[in-house]
Amino acid sequence: MKIAVIGQSLFGQEVYRHLRKEGHEVVGVFTVPDKDGKADPLGLEAEKDGVPVFKFPRWRVKGQALPDVVAKYQALGAELNVLPFCSQFIPMEVINAPCHGSIIYHPSLLPRHRGASAINWTLIHGDKKGGFTIFWADDGLDTGDLLLQKECEILPDDTVSTLYNRFLFPEGIKGMVQAVRLIARGNAPRLPQPEEGATYEGIQKKETAKINWEQSAEAIHNWIRGNDKVPGAWTEACGQKLTFFNSTLNTVGLVPEGEALPIPGAHRPGIVTKAGLILFGNDDRMLLVKNIQLEDGRMIPASCFFKGADSSVLELTETELIMAETVRSAWKRILPSILEVEDSTDFFKSGAASVDVVRLVEEVKELCDGLELENEDVYMATTFGDFIQLLVRKLRGDDKESECIIDYVEKEANKLTLRMPHQLFIGGVFVDAEGAKTYETINPTDGSVICQVSLAQVSDVDKAVAAAKDAFENGLWGKISARDRGRLLYRLADLMEQHQEELATIEALDAGAVYTLALKTHVGMSIQTFRYFAGWCDKIQGSTIPINQARPNRNLTLTRKEPIGVCGIVIPWNYPLMMLSWKTAACLAAGNTVVIKPAQVTPLTALKFAELTLKAGIPKGVVNILPGSGSLVGQRLSDHPDVRKIGFTGSTEVGKHIMKSCALSNVKKVSLELGGKSPLIIFADCDLSKAVQMGMSSVFFNKGENCIAAGRLFVEDSIHDHFVQKVVEEVKKMKIGNPLDRDTNHGPQNHQAHLRKLIEYCQRGVEEGATLVCGGSQVPRPGSSSSRNPAHLDTWTPLPECPRPLQTEWGPNLSHHLSVPNPNLSQAYTYLSRIFHLIKSLEPKEQELRHGLFELLPY
Repeated sequence: MKIAVIGQSLFGQEVYRHLRKEGHEVVGVFTVPDKDGKADPLGLEAEKDGVPVFKFPRWRVKGQALPDVVAKYQALGAELNVLPFCSQFIPMEVINAPCHGSIIYHPSLLPRHRGASAINWTLIHGDKKGGFTIFWADDGLDTGDLLLQKECEILPDDTVSTLYNRFLFPEGIKGMVQAVRLIARGNAPRLPQPEEGATYEGIQKKETAKINWEQSAEAIHNWIRGNDKVPGAWTEACGQKLTFFNSTLNTVGLVPEGEALPIPGAHRPGIVTKAGLILFGNDDRMLLVKNIQLEDGRMIPASCFFKGADSSVLELTETELIMAETVRSAWKRILPSILEVEDSTDFFKSGAASVDVVRLVEEVKELCDGLELENEDVYMATTFGDFIQLLVRKLRGDDKESECIIDYVEKEANKLTLRMPHQLFIGGVFVDAEGAKTYETINPTDGSVICQVSLAQVSDVDKAVAAAKDAFENGLWGKISARDRGRLLYRLADLMEQHQEELATIEALDAGAVYTLALKTHVGMSIQTFRYFAGWCDKIQGSTIPINQARPNRNLTLTRKEPIGVCGIVIPWNYPLMMLSWKTAACLAAGNTVVIKPAQVTPLTALKFAELTLKAGIPKGVVNILPGSGSLVGQRLSDHPDVRKIGFTGSTEVGKHIMKSCALSNVKKVSLELGGKSPLIIFADCDLSKAVQMGMSSVFFNKGENCIAAGRLFVEDSIHDHFVQKVVEEVKKMKIGNPLDRDTNHGPQNHQAHLRKLIEYCQRGVEEGATLVCGGSQVPRPGSSSSRNPAHLDTWTPLPECPRPLQTEWGPNLSHHLSVPNPNLSQAYTYLSRIFHLIKSLEPKEQELRHGLFELLPY
């Protein structure tokens, strides 16, 4: 068809491009006149293609069409008018001229929200459903017959920008093309608009966007988000006009403590907290505003309202001065009406629009070695001088705006001052769990409490998944190139390396990992993992597939590998940071977002890792950390419909349960690493010393808390006794103690429940006929240390010489392997008598026990 496109903006440009790709002939483009010397994107695109472009300032005067304008239009011979985001009044002489008439795009579900501010009013009214309509234009412009509608869910914190970018823009373009396709086929519907449910609201302007405080918190929130970013909901306070942006009703765990901000007419004064400005509706419910625009146009974090502007101005290096001049040139290109860009030049007061913000962000990325800015950064620093200061701070890695307020727990250990986050990490912010619930994380070395850690609840899981989903669908993570994603992961690995001593020390405190091993393995392999997967980011490729042997073969099938979405990661306690890294690095490299549940007993390195992701510039919401119980947090992740994959390391029974939950919820993908013990088989012709060392390494590596630990050793009969003797000799040389001591070989078991389980295994082995030759109980010290010496939880002393009845072929030295708590002679004989009867009952199996299978428990 021959089509005339009448409209403007990037939306009009994309509709124009897609119509040409569909094979339609665009005979003319009608857009708005240049503003401040800048042409509209639609007109620029058409001019490049040689399509006639018309920029009429008006189509009619006093309701009458301008004859020369109509004549120029009619000369093109259009068969259909397509009006994407048309802001001009088009006379009916033009609307009705084509044989197929005119179709127009409207960003609401007509007949609701007729008028020019449809998106604003969709949010202001708190609609749960939104969408767009493509309809046949009439003299009312938004009252014509319906052709096509598509709806979407309105999210609780949607703004005009998020709703437009997430749905109305991409789906609206597809909808316009689909509508033209239906018209070309001759089956486009014409459904009269019903008047029932019809609404019409006026255009939103700054003067009409003042907040009415005599309403509920939800209504105030809807008003603020419905005017965000344009025109901006405002109020008067502290003698000036304040405009509020980035509002949310998600205030769970937020304590209204801070400096009061009196607001005339408000039900209660606002409160400036570290999270932002808390406001109250007349129902006493809270809402949170995160950004405030001052009367002079400056945008500041709401949490900084009473702190004033940062008076410190950075002195730029020679390299930074050169960078500043290249950015100044970019401002000149974007702002052609400005003769000279001074430090005081304001980006928006010089004529820049929202589309120019996107352009500036992209130009900075090109000029500043891939530096990632958010659109919000431009609004926060609107003058050139402030913008350069912001860029330099970001390039130096010390920009205050990117810093997250963290309530650290500080602890002196290993000649370091550890600063450990202890709250949940959701959407790039450390927050308390619902109801401020916490639990104690214990140092297994001495049993002391390290700190209180936030204990995630089901609602916290839902918030984290929502943050991860939003970051995946709407955030920067899905928009940046694969190479930029890899660059951020490399930066994260560098930061982990800079903090490796701190991470290894936290691993020693929280998990009992021997520090030297943690430095090399727990942390070292984590760093290597992130560097490895960072290199994969831009190498994830599909393939082409031959599918048809017919001649001529013009068919082409190809695969494209895409990220799956939100991934739930449930990690064990034996390698808290390394297991997190193995799973998380792969997910992030592929472009996914993650919600991580660290083991409840070892959450601290995961939370420190969360802090490092912020410093690395990983966008908010990409990584979320939820310490908590598996039965609650892990189960909710498995059941959650918005989680698309679960990665789990743990027991086989729990793995089966997770797989079932994933199947029943939404058939999500599952990766399971489950339990199992692999044996070593040692034959008589081995190098015995080497076999002993390898066997011990396989059993005792990382205190035996190892997924691939050799939990069983099969030893050939002829060398069995000698092998056992050598193992006992070597085990006695091991130092069990504080994992931070450099000469410690074996730290405490991870936690008390695990230690008790290991002791139970040893006791069960003896009860079932095994010979305990070394270890089997706890050392006489606090914490969770298992011992190579025979001891129980109390203080134990050696037995006197073994009584006569026990002088069997088991040898007179049995007393060296047995002890009782603080015995007197009578107690000792009673104890040994029970042992004697046990041994007599096992005598028929003696050969099997001694020369058959030798099971050396690693615990």
